Amino acid sequence: MVDVAAKAATHRIGIAGGRIEMLPATLALIESGSAKKGDVLGIARVAGIMAAKKTSDLIPLCHPLALTRVAIEFEVNHASNSWASHVHCTATVETVGPTGVEMEALAAVQVALLTIYDMCKAVDRGMTITGCRLLEKRGGKSGSFVVRA
Repeated sequence: MVDVAAKAATHRIGIAGGRIEMLPATLALIESGSAKKGDVLGIARVAGIMAAKKTSDLIPLCHPLALTRVAIEFEVNHASNSWASHVHCTATVETVGPTGVEMEALAAVQVALLTIYDMCKAVDRGMTITGCRLLEKRGGKSGSFVVRA
């Protein structure tokens, strides 16, 4: 691991996003709350929060962090064609410490989307997770980073 002992503790924010594409019928199932495994987005939200908290257990050289906030948001998009319906996930993770929370935000998005896949795979094995990336980071010596649209 990188030694961060000499770095100042600052307020750090990491925001990541990604989406899962699916059939319109799958999205309708999610929105109706009638998936066999239960409340898809509610459970995916909890899974994303858990992933952020456990990132250092998953990524070997990642520092364990005391997170001060994890927020998982979903936005559904109904497509007019037969495939591009999707759920977009955004994870915002915060801490006050000597190292950033980008990895925690990325892990949260990936696991939240994987949870959606797991809960809906019986009806749509063709779902595709795509576009997972860091959208923004704030704090620390390197300052802010924002993805251009």
